Amino acid sequence: MGKVLSVLRSLSLALAGLLVLAGPAAASCFPLASAPGPRIMPANFAPVPAAKGTVDLTFIGHSSFLIQTAEGVSAITDYNDYNKPRFVPDIVTMNRAHTTHYTENLDPGIRHVLRGWNPDGGMARHGLTYKDLKVRNVPTNIRGYGGTEMNGNSIFVFESADLCIAHFSHLHHLLTQIHIEEMGPIDVALVQVDGNYSIAQEDIVEVLRQTRAPLVIPMHYFNTFTLERFLALAKQHYAVRFSESPRITLSRANLPAKPEVLVLPGR
Repeated sequence: MGKVLSVLRSLSLALAGLLVLAGPAAASCFPLASAPGPRIMPANFAPVPAAKGTVDLTFIGHSSFLIQTAEGVSAITDYNDYNKPRFVPDIVTMNRAHTTHYTENLDPGIRHVLRGWNPDGGMARHGLTYKDLKVRNVPTNIRGYGGTEMNGNSIFVFESADLCIAHFSHLHHLLTQIHIEEMGPIDVALVQVDGNYSIAQEDIVEVLRQTRAPLVIPMHYFNTFTLERFLALAKQHYAVRFSESPRITLSRANLPAKPEVLVLPGR
């Protein structure tokens, strides 16, 4: 049975790779589990714990977010040499599509470094629990100069305060059913909307339809024109709201009742 599942996964990922080449901690979100406006706060890049039952999320820039939990855990997505706060986080996740998504200059004080690829080859697999934050990855393919690299990057899922936050980083293709099942139900989707370097905007809207997250936060869009084009597509399915602060406090109680795109300052 294990060999059959392995073959099915390889076939699914291969199909996703062809799509790439063809075109542009007690959370309820464990794989195959069943699942139900953020309050704006002033920007604060200090590692201050979130309130009990909440997660603080700050858009640092490009595709980097700071996630802070009630037990004081700090995690930064797509940690790199360009968008760094002035403190050492507990956890960093990275992907290697470009140098704005990873770094080799890592502070030794970082407790856990989670790479979306396996430097030794094969598939990266992470299932970290640190205090009240769980972090796991869903391997995806990446488009490179030599073609599609299977399992070359990852979607990272952060679980805390009964919330599941998925960071899509530099996703290059539509999701397969295996990806969707491994992710499980997602409450907040941090999704790249550049429409060029990663995946077409029409396709990222389809990815959001696949995940059905009630709250979507765009990132990785470089300029206002690109963002506005994505929002024009998203408005067919989502309400759109703009925040004056790059930092929000999330909880299950204040997730939007209807699907919403929330734009945080920065790009």
